[in-house]
Amino acid sequence: MKNKIQHYVQGQWTTGKEEGQPILDAVTGEAFTSVAIEGLDIPEILNYGRTKGGEQLRKMTFQERGNMLKSLALYLTKRKDSFYELSYRTGATKVDSWIDIEGGFGNLFANASLRKLFPNQPYHVEGDAIDLSRGGRFMAHHIMVPKKGVAVHINAFNFPVWGMLEKCAVNWMAGVPAVVLPAPSSSYLAEAVAKEIIASGILPEGALQIINGTVKTILDTVESQDVVTFTGSAKIGRQLKAHPRLIQESVPFTMEADSLNASIVGEDAVPGTPEFELFIKEVRKEMTVKAGQKCTAIRRIIVPEHLVEDVQIQLGKALDKVTIGDPRLKEVRMGSLVSHQQVQAVRDSVHDLSKEAQIVYGSLDNIQTIGADAKKGAFISPILLRSDHPFQNTVIHEREAFGPVSTIMPYKNLDEAITLAQMGKGSLVSSIATNDDKIAKDYVVNAASHHGRIMVINRDMAKESTGHGSPLPYLVHGGPGRAGGGEEMGGMRGIKHYLQRTAIQGSPTTITEITGIYQQNATYKEAEMHPFKYHWEDIQPGMSMKTHNRTFTDTDIINFSNLTWDHFYAHTDITSLDGSIFEKRTAHGYFIISAAAGLFVYPNKGPVSANYGLEECRFLRPLYHNDTIYVRLTCQQKVDRDVASAEHPSGIVKWYAEIFDAQTDEKVAFATVLTMVQKKQDVFMEMTSEKIEACLSKLSEDMTPKWGIMTPQHMIEHLEYTYKIASGEIQDFDISTPEKILEKVHNSLWNYDKFPKNSQFPQLEKNTLDKLKYPDLATAIEKFKAQREKYLEFFKDNPDAKLKNLVFGELNKYESYLLERKHLNHHFEQFNLL
Repeated sequence: MKNKIQHYVQGQWTTGKEEGQPILDAVTGEAFTSVAIEGLDIPEILNYGRTKGGEQLRKMTFQERGNMLKSLALYLTKRKDSFYELSYRTGATKVDSWIDIEGGFGNLFANASLRKLFPNQPYHVEGDAIDLSRGGRFMAHHIMVPKKGVAVHINAFNFPVWGMLEKCAVNWMAGVPAVVLPAPSSSYLAEAVAKEIIASGILPEGALQIINGTVKTILDTVESQDVVTFTGSAKIGRQLKAHPRLIQESVPFTMEADSLNASIVGEDAVPGTPEFELFIKEVRKEMTVKAGQKCTAIRRIIVPEHLVEDVQIQLGKALDKVTIGDPRLKEVRMGSLVSHQQVQAVRDSVHDLSKEAQIVYGSLDNIQTIGADAKKGAFISPILLRSDHPFQNTVIHEREAFGPVSTIMPYKNLDEAITLAQMGKGSLVSSIATNDDKIAKDYVVNAASHHGRIMVINRDMAKESTGHGSPLPYLVHGGPGRAGGGEEMGGMRGIKHYLQRTAIQGSPTTITEITGIYQQNATYKEAEMHPFKYHWEDIQPGMSMKTHNRTFTDTDIINFSNLTWDHFYAHTDITSLDGSIFEKRTAHGYFIISAAAGLFVYPNKGPVSANYGLEECRFLRPLYHNDTIYVRLTCQQKVDRDVASAEHPSGIVKWYAEIFDAQTDEKVAFATVLTMVQKKQDVFMEMTSEKIEACLSKLSEDMTPKWGIMTPQHMIEHLEYTYKIASGEIQDFDISTPEKILEKVHNSLWNYDKFPKNSQFPQLEKNTLDKLKYPDLATAIEKFKAQREKYLEFFKDNPDAKLKNLVFGELNKYESYLLERKHLNHHFEQFNLL
């Protein structure tokens, strides 16, 4: 038997002291490991997370946390194969394991992308500012800061990877550490993933602790800043929810429990329609994926009464194609349940259901398996039941068989279908197959009160649908009533569960400093030079500039009408103004904005690289010919952004443009203008001829590199060779980078990331030095300089040329310069010449 499953707590891997509970392979019945928790100091484990992990996470910005999750997802994805081998032991097929493993990693990716919706600071500013006074000098806003506790996740057995990561991704994004308690029967898979996470060093120490076993005292010392989540049976969930400590400390508790999810066949989805076929496929899939061990699986099949026989027959035929056995075999479509205990629990549930419904497909006693012993493994056949009196037979709406089990029941009209769906007293998900949007609307609107998510299945969405049973990171996962009444994931909503919302009040200037967002009537910070001359890092909220004046003429307005073809009567027909709000020829609103831009835009090339758009625009009163305006341009907010295309790193700056009547200083219009502003490039030294000469003057034969095996002369000869490529002398080669990633690699020239140490040049054999061409280093340097001059001359004579590069594909003059800068910095740093 393998060593006991380990726990990662208080910065180290450890095991419980007692012999432990044996854990069996679900397919073979082999006892291959065990889990024990005796001796773990639970109060100290929780406190370690609050302090060690929490302090570091809370200091990180949302952008830093998001990039951390992205790095972790990439790291785990590269190591996914080993997790599949372990996952087979849970009884999961390759498809089942994909949902669990790569679905879990997908949660990390999805939550990482949410960083774009949060400010580049450790806390969030929510909603709009609120003016609390007539004078505009007393206001309020809401901020949301990370809770100073831990997220305690008590997870179910069915998705040991997804269940852990879909919760942790959310609390890590919020800046809260986690203590995870996987269910013992599949905890060895959660342990394996946790070991890779810890080994990566990507998370701050204390951000993740994992206790692989049942700890009945876990809630005894939780505190008011902690958050507890539970996934499992409603019975245990209710016991936990009533824990005195949760009540005493007002600890948030999220539960995802038993869910008798329903799927409805619309009255229009008759045999022969795409919707009927899609419905059969969806039910078959939800019954057999993960052997029905899904909290979102379809438990109740609600069908028009005249279609019950058709659905029963077609489902039977579909289930006939489901082969059961060793999940490692390609021909197997359904594996086993997670344990013999779970098999018995399902059998007990089916016995109860069969008192009010008849089994019309499958058998509890006759199981045909491929490549596995049905008695040794935790196997069970798909079971389809039918209840012809679903309003009288209530057990079908109350008892969940957590396996490949579902019950067909009839309805007379849509109102009955809705009522039957509601008799489950709350579920995680429902679905309806219909191509009639009126039926879809009636069902969704009237059934939504009882379901956390509703999916409408029809031919239009079928090819791209993720399916009835797939919770998605951007959507709420939870449900009312029997389903637990909780919420998980849900994009920004999920992250906010781990943040404390606080209303802050004060002057606009004070609130600006706290939120990092300029508030109207706050004190301006006069810029020393035009704001568009500053790089993104140097711009601060409140930085402001007042422009010179401009007077509108009658000719301006007429010309704008002719240019834009906007001939609205207020601008062009002054004889039609009677009864309107206009007194005389009126300037177009868009002309006012354009004229304002003409006043505040800096014309020369600089860090501002593009106009990104408008978010808000208001015209407070008309402006007429001969009116004079000026603009007050103020940085309102900065928003970081990811750049993956061929452009330099940049962020978005939101500018609050206020337009004033120059005679009265009355504000007459305002807009929020977005610009894309480049970030500073302070990573690489510019490789001028003078700088190159200074670096080379330090180079000597006896110098050793900081990394790699090159000698100084090998490095210089390598650079000379690359200049031959860059000057077009050598072009008889194929680009070595695969086509599918070439664009990404090419675009990396534009970022400010250094080349990785020990990068491998395609034409050099790994760990081998080429034979030197020149007799000594001095000669090599002269050849290098001469070749660089040829490169410069080539692009001077051919400024529009594009040449191939071995790694980066076709490069123009500017991209060749970017490559030269990165490449020389890389090798000059290698020999400590910078």
